[in-house]
Amino acid sequence: MNSTVAIMGCGWLGTPLAQDLLQQGFTVHGSTTSHDKVGALRDLGIVPFQISLTENGIAGPITSFLENAKVIIINVPPNLRGVNKENYEQKIGHLHEAIRNSSVANIIFISSTSVYGDLDGDVKETSVPHPETDSGKQLLATEETLLNDPDLETTIIRFGGLIGPNRHPITFLAGKKGLSNGNHPINLIHLDDCIRIIATVLEKGYWGEIFNGVYPLHPPKKDYYANEADKRGLEAPQYTDSRSSQGKKVIPYNLMERKKFTFKKSIVS
Repeated sequence: MNSTVAIMGCGWLGTPLAQDLLQQGFTVHGSTTSHDKVGALRDLGIVPFQISLTENGIAGPITSFLENAKVIIINVPPNLRGVNKENYEQKIGHLHEAIRNSSVANIIFISSTSVYGDLDGDVKETSVPHPETDSGKQLLATEETLLNDPDLETTIIRFGGLIGPNRHPITFLAGKKGLSNGNHPINLIHLDDCIRIIATVLEKGYWGEIFNGVYPLHPPKKDYYANEADKRGLEAPQYTDSRSSQGKKVIPYNLMERKKFTFKKSIVS
């Protein structure tokens, strides 16, 4: 295999994904905004590029980053918190323009189940999104822009909450009081399955599709986080009794039913 994949965003997900693709025989171009990470990526066998995407343009060697790449994986979440809020649509729009002028034919866009907003009940890829947050709204608008480009084939992966090495919601929920929606189902996915889903899209050529990346186990939040806290010797978070809504259960229908994908890494530690 002699294909080049570009990963925009080599962080907690992007770096181990790059390592997995290297083992499969891909050449991997990886971007980082940090000069200090360039050497570390190179040591892993990744061809590193220091690139920053902003709403005003792209800083860094974007042409070289995209050179010879047939696929780009866009793994750049919106930064809409604090004082440094940005126009995410515009930011990815600059990248989209650069992609259109490159060798790239296929895009994997890492999105989020936040595009569904506060829908109740089972939520599949065919459910009409109704984002409530600014980040959800801008993610959905960016999805639509990429999917509607007739010159590129884009696949969207909407991941739930990410868990894995040194990352689990219980670490910041432990001991909190008065939390709401304790009866709502969780929608989580382990890093290992994130990587397997992306690799499967590449291997099978599942282009022009939308996938929900969520582990198919949805216990109530109050039960799940109490158990996870107990395993770690932490104080369980306390939820108020909320019966105002059912909460959304995100179903990875397109993966499990249509593509026969099997999740392997449980969200239960």
